[in-house]
Amino acid sequence: MAISSINAASATSSNWLKEAQDAIAASESAGGLLGTLADARNDPGSLKTVLARSQNISNSLAMISQNTLASAGALAIQMSDAAAQKRQDELATRAQKLNPQQTNFTPPAGLDPVIYFEDGTSIDTTSNIMTLANGRQIDTTTGLEYHEPGSILSMANGAYLDTKNNILTTADGTKIDTVTGLVITV
Repeated sequence: MAISSINAASATSSNWLKEAQDAIAASESAGGLLGTLADARNDPGSLKTVLARSQNISNSLAMISQNTLASAGALAIQMSDAAAQKRQDELATRAQKLNPQQTNFTPPAGLDPVIYFEDGTSIDTTSNIMTLANGRQIDTTTGLEYHEPGSILSMANGAYLDTKNNILTTADGTKIDTVTGLVITV
């Protein structure tokens, strides 16, 4: 029957034998003031060793403090950069909402300037005048008969003369052909 290997070392060390030897060596030499006194009893030149150890420990503590300070500064810069980037993104989003990107506007195609019908009637869409097949013109916005402003002579009693068509319209609405003198009925 085969026995499977068991790893007795801690999870932080890949060489458990070396870790065990270092732990044994560390337990044999006491540190601090007691270690200094023990070393002084065994070796008269141990003061030099104690001072060297103290200096190494002091250097290690200073290095730890310096690394902590540098890491804290780097973290502060990193957090500051992240906050600035977030603020910049928020401003860009807000600006995009308030000022949307302009797109080219193509106005819809309007009406033709003149629309012709099968019966001969036409509508001038720019001046809103419908001309019937018999020549009579109607203002499409009001529905009233249209007369060119330059061809109308207004009279004091409310009558008016259409010089283009030679028709006199009296105040009561009677229309008279000025060439023939006949009353026109519609």
